[in-house]
Amino acid sequence: MTAVADTPATVRAARTQRARRRSAGASGAAVRTALLWIASAVIGLAVWSFLAWWYGPTTIASPAEVWKAATELAESGVLWTSIWASAQRILIGWSLGVVIGAPIGILMGRVNIVRQLLDPYIEFFRFIPPIAFVTLAVVWFGIGETSKVVLIFYTSVFIVTVSTIAATVAISDNKLQAATNLGAGKLQIMKTVVLPSSVPGIVTGARLAMGNSFLTIVSAEIVAADHGIGSMIWQARNYGRIDWTFVGIIVLGIMGFLFDRILRLLSTRYLARYGVK
Repeated sequence: MTAVADTPATVRAARTQRARRRSAGASGAAVRTALLWIASAVIGLAVWSFLAWWYGPTTIASPAEVWKAATELAESGVLWTSIWASAQRILIGWSLGVVIGAPIGILMGRVNIVRQLLDPYIEFFRFIPPIAFVTLAVVWFGIGETSKVVLIFYTSVFIVTVSTIAATVAISDNKLQAATNLGAGKLQIMKTVVLPSSVPGIVTGARLAMGNSFLTIVSAEIVAADHGIGSMIWQARNYGRIDWTFVGIIVLGIMGFLFDRILRLLSTRYLARYGVK
């Protein structure tokens, strides 16, 4: 019996076949996921329609009524203006919270005196909900954009700070000792060990802060805003339009889903080398 050596052509053919199988498997998984999503949406709409029929339109608006109201608000421009206003306030306040909260968290995690000085304030203010400061924010910063952005920043910065502290404190002492043994100074250790190791914690804190930003924007806009999803929901109450309220709630959920997905995609793509998944 003679053994047949693998030729380059045979190896290439085998690799191509394996690649095709992997591609087919990935495509099949994507199709199954899409079908499950569609089935879930159909079941959810069916349950929603039944509840709307059971309790009546004054309590729960049906999917058809909500779609009609959304079309009405979109054609009048109110929906798009509200989405744009709320999105701007969330992104600005959230970005400031991440940019300021992450460095504070790293310093508190690495410098003991900084942690001792700031920890009482962090632990005190992070348990006070932003809605408690709505009136003060309006008094101090007026009814313009600043008061809303400040409230979003307030709800974001403490979450990012605490998450970053946890990630920084969890860094292995072996890594720090190895960098020290190799002659790295404190600034180099901070740049090459502490900061890269803290990135996953910062991203996690940023995602959590994004969720809290959506919780805060409604209360901030209800008190003092002419435009925004929260303002639209409040106007729906004044006009007795339960369908507008459902539109606002659904839009908030869709916006939050999209914002979080975009943040996950960007962090996974550009920060994967730091362990972000």
